[in-house]
Amino acid sequence: MTTHFSKLILGLTISSLLLSSCGSTAPVLVSTPIENIDAIPLKIADLSDTQKKTWGHLDLTADTIPGMAVEKAYTDIVKGKKGKKIIVAVLDSGMDLEHEDLVHVLWTNTKEIAGNNKDDDNNGYVDDIHGYNFLGTSYNEQLEAARILRLNLGDAEMQTRAKKIIDADAQKYLAYKNQLDQMLPAIKNSDVAITAHLGKKNYTKKEVAAISTEDATLLQSKSIVTQMFAYGDSMAEVITQLEGDIDGLIERLNYNLNVDFDGRTEVGDNPYDIKDLGYGNGNPQNSIDTESHGTHVAGIIGAQRGNGKGVDGVANNVAIMSIRAVPNGDEYDKDIALGIRYAVDNGAKIINGSFGKAFSPNAEWVYEAIKYAASKDVLFVHAAGNDGNDLDDTSNANFPNDQVNNGAEIADNVITVGSLTAKYGSGLVSTFSNYGTINVDVFAPGSAIYSTMPNSTYDYNSGTSMAAPGVAGVAALVWSQYPTLKANQVKKIILQSGLTTKTQVTVPGEDAGAKEFSVLSKSGKMVNAYNALLLAEQVASGKVKL
Repeated sequence: MTTHFSKLILGLTISSLLLSSCGSTAPVLVSTPIENIDAIPLKIADLSDTQKKTWGHLDLTADTIPGMAVEKAYTDIVKGKKGKKIIVAVLDSGMDLEHEDLVHVLWTNTKEIAGNNKDDDNNGYVDDIHGYNFLGTSYNEQLEAARILRLNLGDAEMQTRAKKIIDADAQKYLAYKNQLDQMLPAIKNSDVAITAHLGKKNYTKKEVAAISTEDATLLQSKSIVTQMFAYGDSMAEVITQLEGDIDGLIERLNYNLNVDFDGRTEVGDNPYDIKDLGYGNGNPQNSIDTESHGTHVAGIIGAQRGNGKGVDGVANNVAIMSIRAVPNGDEYDKDIALGIRYAVDNGAKIINGSFGKAFSPNAEWVYEAIKYAASKDVLFVHAAGNDGNDLDDTSNANFPNDQVNNGAEIADNVITVGSLTAKYGSGLVSTFSNYGTINVDVFAPGSAIYSTMPNSTYDYNSGTSMAAPGVAGVAALVWSQYPTLKANQVKKIILQSGLTTKTQVTVPGEDAGAKEFSVLSKSGKMVNAYNALLLAEQVASGKVKL
């Protein structure tokens, strides 16, 4: 599911009120003891513009910002060493293959001749120069729950759960849309009033605060605009976000939650027949500008470092393989299973999966693909999901995963990642992030992450979708420097080498209260690239066995 809404959605209740009134024991590392971490003072000052764009790479102990110590790792350990190039598959929406910060780090299939409409390397895929597109020309899709109802999939219990979710979401998102439809004219009118009063279109929050008037209408406009500055640096930005949210809600209602919609007709295959092959095409480019998710994920992993453009990826020596398999809606199990196998068979060492869904009618296809990846020594990094749920409650399943009903792991090559904010302390865990001692392995930066966007632009996105590629990047960095390691060793290194804290954090979800951060995941830790490299050296040299 790739649709994103701005934080305006989270403020709907406040805004509408305003308008109505107007593993094994870890070895000893050269690391920071937990008692020292817990003694770190909370950061009071706001992040600078530079820190906002790079916070995921900063160091908790030095900067009081819970990043992954990426820059410290490069400065103190990597020191310019490129290492071995690692192919990382971005199994996602389409990518901007011409982006200025990605074009030089793309994987290229040198055995294929571009544009000749032939399968030159006999891998089963035609013209797959930079990856493959399993979606063809399709974009909008249903949620799996809507497909279950449309196609009468699963048993009665699955049907009942699917209908409950679709009915509840349709009601919720229609209410959101109705509120935003009411808010937008009021916000635009307030912007016009403040513009007229100040005699300028581009005004600041401070200038609005300084307005002194007895005019009741202008006072209401001042109040509305003041509140909207919480959602953007200018009213133009806020209005653009609001209009985008409305468009997203329309898509959610018309496509994702619409039981009668069928987005697969453009592809031409039977998505519930794993043997129906030969569909899609060799162009995994994003289909429209708003299909930005895969581009953003790719930049987090491996945007070209040191070129003076945009952002630096976590990994310094990667080749990004683009596999377009995640539509504007829920992905199909068939596409994910075949996408994993494509990545493995074409040389990827790491697969990033920043997607997930509540139902998986053909989960066994994906499980078998994950096992296949494990057998070929390939790591699969997966986003934990953005529902604010405890995934250890089996009613909150987020597919794909690496076990069934909290049982034993089906393979030892999967890392499931929750999301952190830039605020060390009680607000450390992102309010949207799923968690779970059994089902989430580790946490990494995922709130307000700055990365690449289509058309050589850059912007912020939030989600466990942003946390997973950070971890994929760390895995690529570690593997690049220590290429003799195995996938399960890289996984254990990342989980064991992170930083933890006894700090009580607010648990995502309604009325969940607070818990120690260390109990919200299997490792109880935050990913730390610096420590991961230290431990990797010990494992690769035989000093430590995992």
